[in-house]
Amino acid sequence: MRTFTDLPPLSLYIHLPWCVKKCPYCDFNSHEQKASLPENEYVDALLSDLAADMPHIWGRTISSVFIGGGTPSLFSSNALHNLFSGVRALTALQPNVEITMEANPGTFEQEKFVDFRKLGINRLSIGIQSFNDTHLTTLGRIHGGSEAATAVEIAKQAGFDDINLDLMFGLPNQSEAEALADVQQAIDLAPTHISYYELTLEPNTLFAKYPPSLPEDEARWTIHNNGIALLGQHGYERYEISAFAQKNKRCKHNVNYWLFGDYVGIGAGAHSKISFANTADIQRRWKIKHPARYMSAANYVGGENSIAPEDSAIEFMMNALRLSEGFSLPVFEQHTGMTLHQWQHQIDAALEKNLLEQDGLHLRATPQGFDFLNDLLELFMPQSTAKLSYPVIPILKKQ
Repeated sequence: MRTFTDLPPLSLYIHLPWCVKKCPYCDFNSHEQKASLPENEYVDALLSDLAADMPHIWGRTISSVFIGGGTPSLFSSNALHNLFSGVRALTALQPNVEITMEANPGTFEQEKFVDFRKLGINRLSIGIQSFNDTHLTTLGRIHGGSEAATAVEIAKQAGFDDINLDLMFGLPNQSEAEALADVQQAIDLAPTHISYYELTLEPNTLFAKYPPSLPEDEARWTIHNNGIALLGQHGYERYEISAFAQKNKRCKHNVNYWLFGDYVGIGAGAHSKISFANTADIQRRWKIKHPARYMSAANYVGGENSIAPEDSAIEFMMNALRLSEGFSLPVFEQHTGMTLHQWQHQIDAALEKNLLEQDGLHLRATPQGFDFLNDLLELFMPQSTAKLSYPVIPILKKQ
């Protein structure tokens, strides 16, 4: 039985779904901008959407905000000013709230980003992917390597001290030397955070339909390990499977996702997960996906369901064990309303296989468990469940 003695932290996700061009590997809800952006109509819809969700989160403060897409930096500073004025009027943002916005190098304008910083946006996540022009063309990116480097400098000049760079490896026909050159160039730009993850061919993408030639498994594994080692040598701590941060610069928003915290999502296709102490329920909700239908809707909700107690525990494990430090049992109980007693058999099996280690009230994956996380997670799957087909929290790569 689920019982909440204290609710988990609460985050806000805002989805702005337009981009200049849809990348062939992207499976996020993004749409090419084919006309002028309906900024005013969309911001109005976002704020109405948030107002409709407020009864679910009355009295709770928001610890982090993430503006994702699409390419949110396509929006004007005036539109974002109206958006944040409404958000601040409706919600209680914590004084030290982390506010992240995604941006692509091709959308950087010095004056625009100075305005974004003045709005209170204090963290940028820049979609670099690679500094190699050939690989950027293959990935369908609209920027070149030099633009990527310039974007970081523009962000710093605009007052952003907290910057993440997204970097992919295992690209079509990418050599180990090219992959490590990307990592080194990212390090040389001295961002506070680097997301370093492998290109995967996601369903319903152009790359899935027309698969490119990727490096062999062994080559990708070597690139992966050598990239991690290089990041570590330069002071970037690996605190999650694909996230590396300088000291005290972890992404608070995504740590909340990985620890099964609560989040309210507004915008086309955005997801929410909210815990209710009075009913001992955890509800997942998603919004209408297509932007035009979303803006014209009287009710923005596309669907919702409750997460069963046993499913909440499994989802917690699937995400929290991505963190190098794992989790404490009190955090598990706070965020799921459950105890781990009924999973003691699986925990013992993971300990015996050297995939999990326990230190008092703390559980974490061993180095072996971290490298073979699927094997560890499958120990907690119901026998009737196909391997790792369980739903997970939707945003893992965007940091």
